[in-house]
Amino acid sequence: MKKIFYLPLFLLWICIGCSKGKTTAAPFVYVPPVTPPVVVVPGTTVSDTILNGVNLQPSYYNDGNPNVDWALMKQQTNIKTVRIEIEPDKATQAKTWITQAKTNGLTVIATYHKYTVLGSDDATELTTAANWWKNNYAALGGNFIINMMNEWGSHNITPAAYATAYNSAIAIVRTVYSGPIVIDIPGWGQETYTAYQAVKISNPVIADTNIILSAHIYPNGWNQGRNHNIQPSDLDDITNTGRRGIIGEFGNGATGNVDWAACVDKAKLKGWPVLGWCWNGDGGAMNMVQPSWASNATANSFTLSAYFSVIYNKL
Repeated sequence: MKKIFYLPLFLLWICIGCSKGKTTAAPFVYVPPVTPPVVVVPGTTVSDTILNGVNLQPSYYNDGNPNVDWALMKQQTNIKTVRIEIEPDKATQAKTWITQAKTNGLTVIATYHKYTVLGSDDATELTTAANWWKNNYAALGGNFIINMMNEWGSHNITPAAYATAYNSAIAIVRTVYSGPIVIDIPGWGQETYTAYQAVKISNPVIADTNIILSAHIYPNGWNQGRNHNIQPSDLDDITNTGRRGIIGEFGNGATGNVDWAACVDKAKLKGWPVLGWCWNGDGGAMNMVQPSWASNATANSFTLSAYFSVIYNKL
């Protein structure tokens, strides 16, 4: 608007000055401001658009080579995103999973998942995850969203310790990846208030703003920071950070008093994507298809299980 409005007036002033025989300055030439180029590490451009979807946990079956049945998944049109759990020794197999998911038109969130240290407060484990991404992101094909590490941080971790560890890990990943980083909140994805403090008021805070805070919702969820079972209003803690939120996992397995469905509904009202647990690979009853990989990982075909509608109706 300024360029259109002021430039003609200035030219009019020059013409008036010339008609009176006055000497005028050289005509003004508009030069637009220079916008610095956005530097993107080669192979790391990813879409920030994450839609609803499901989880996969293929690392533990048939040496990481189960049959996903992508054709059956593709028929379920509400599934737009897959979050794939990757054990650190399954990078070779993970490249196949990721490639297949992308070939089928799905957005991919890939998660470093080391099952022996879930809930750990050991910062060296998070650093190990970050270096794994540094060494493997390009080899896995790039063009997917990184979920730094599955469920790192216990109910007892302090906001400052959580922020310090993530600042260090994020700096490592940023050497190879510039897209959004999904961060599981502490306490197995349930400590919303700790996450809020780590982003907004602890010393230090998590400095990187291109993060997505991920909550995991199950019937037995406990929010120690709020001293109650996790409830829909707890998700406001994530909103109050000013960062994006996601339900990285949800399901009705386990015994507890959490209204998991209401929590998922609250997240959807906030515009967050929600990812059900899981298409296959749970090892128990929370598999959307049958047979489960735990009983037959190489079946030629799969069918929808009774549990399927529990998750799909929320997508």
